[in-house]
Amino acid sequence: MKLHLKRPIVFFDLETTGTDIGKDRIVELSALKVMPSGEEILKTRRINPTVPIPLESSLIHKIYDEDVADCPTFKQVAHDLSKFLEGCDLGGYNILRFDIPLLAEEFLRCDIDFDIENRSIVDACRIFHQMEQRTLSAAYRFYCDKTLDNAHSAEADTVATYEILKAQLERYQETPYETSEGVTEYPVQNDMAALHKFTFQKTADLSGRIVYNNAGQEVFNFGKYKNVPVEEVLQKEPSYYDWMMKSEFPLYTKKILTRIRLRGMQVS
Repeated sequence: MKLHLKRPIVFFDLETTGTDIGKDRIVELSALKVMPSGEEILKTRRINPTVPIPLESSLIHKIYDEDVADCPTFKQVAHDLSKFLEGCDLGGYNILRFDIPLLAEEFLRCDIDFDIENRSIVDACRIFHQMEQRTLSAAYRFYCDKTLDNAHSAEADTVATYEILKAQLERYQETPYETSEGVTEYPVQNDMAALHKFTFQKTADLSGRIVYNNAGQEVFNFGKYKNVPVEEVLQKEPSYYDWMMKSEFPLYTKKILTRIRLRGMQVS
């Protein structure tokens, strides 16, 4: 099945030193750009994370310190990667909770303001979990009737995700889905905007420290001010901003926090 695309979409997967979005680094990145014409461009490269790779991570993705010792750092490839992603929608497996936030952190360390505004985000994991609730290897076997060899290899996972999405579209385009409000919809359509709506869980800061309430306000999602509007907290307790900026929160969280603070100062 050919995807119906209005602009390119890049499916990508990261292998990393760990799972801490604020601290860990990329060791391998694979990106598959699918053009509206159907042309596919696959790029995979290993990255020197400039920090040791923990053994427990290496045992999963089979990438060790010596494998990346002579590879470029993220800073050396960041500009080219940013250009490759420019003007593209994004797709992947569980990218909303991990890959996109971590990639954004890497870009911000290089002073590249990677943003997801005006992009459609398609997460095959969200489709899968909402429709079937299983894992990537099981998804590949379930939808494509294939065994996923080299699981936890960025390239194998990236290509498998692309194949899974196409199979999901064939399977679910005529399948009804009942929302939490009891409305019956057909959300799995060969349209990136529709898939974005179905799979994207919008948070203000990517990592979920700042989310939106039912009124569309940014609220804290942790600590003593959980569910309290960010602007309200920053007005009543300005020192909370300083504490967060000095603490080990993700850079993207700090960027959004600063944006909200500046917006509040303009209103005042």
